[in-house]
Amino acid sequence: MENSRAPTDAEVHRRLVYGDESALAAAYDIYGGLVRRIALRVTHVPGAADDVAQEVFAHLWSRPYTYDPQRGTLRTWLSMLAHRRSVDWVRAEERHRKAASADEAALHAIPAPGPGPDEAVVDMERALLLHSALAELPLPQRQAVHLAYFAGHSYRQVAAELGIPEGTAKTRLRTALRRLAETLAEPPDTAAERGA
Repeated sequence: MENSRAPTDAEVHRRLVYGDESALAAAYDIYGGLVRRIALRVTHVPGAADDVAQEVFAHLWSRPYTYDPQRGTLRTWLSMLAHRRSVDWVRAEERHRKAASADEAALHAIPAPGPGPDEAVVDMERALLLHSALAELPLPQRQAVHLAYFAGHSYRQVAAELGIPEGTAKTRLRTALRRLAETLAEPPDTAAERGA
C-alpha cells in the first residue's frame, strides 16, 4: 500500500538540498496557492502574483539552505518570502511610475523650439519689407489695411470707421493688398531702384 502523506518540511528541505526536483514539485503542490494568494493580496496584480510565486519557488530551488527547518515551518518561511518579494515588486512599480511621471513632466517642461538664428533674420527682413511696403501705400489704403488686418475689423467696420461706403472700403483693401503683394514679390534690388 502506497503512503499518501505529505512530506514533512524537514524531508522537503533535505531532498531540495540534494537537488531532488520532486521535492520542489511537492513544495509547490502544498504551498503554491498560499504563496500566490499572499502575492496577489499585496500586489493586486494577477500577473505580478504569478511572477512573485515563480521567484519564491525559484529561490527555494536555487538556495534551499536559506530555509532552516529548526527556525520555523516551510509555510511560514515561504509566506514571509512571498510577502517580501511582493512588497519589493510594489516599491519597484512605484519608483517606475514616479520616474515615468517625472520624465513626462520634464518632457512637457521643455520649451518648444523657437526660430533659429537664420529664421529670426528672415522673419525680421520680412517684417521690415512689409513695413516699408505699407509705408509706400497711399494714406486711405494704409488706413483700411491697418483697420482690417492689424485692428481685426471687418470691411463693414472699416467702412463705418472711415466714414466711407462699404464698396469703397472693399476696393481700397483689394487695391492695397494687390500693391503689397507686388511690392513684396519684387526682388529687394528692384524695389530699392523703384524707390530711388
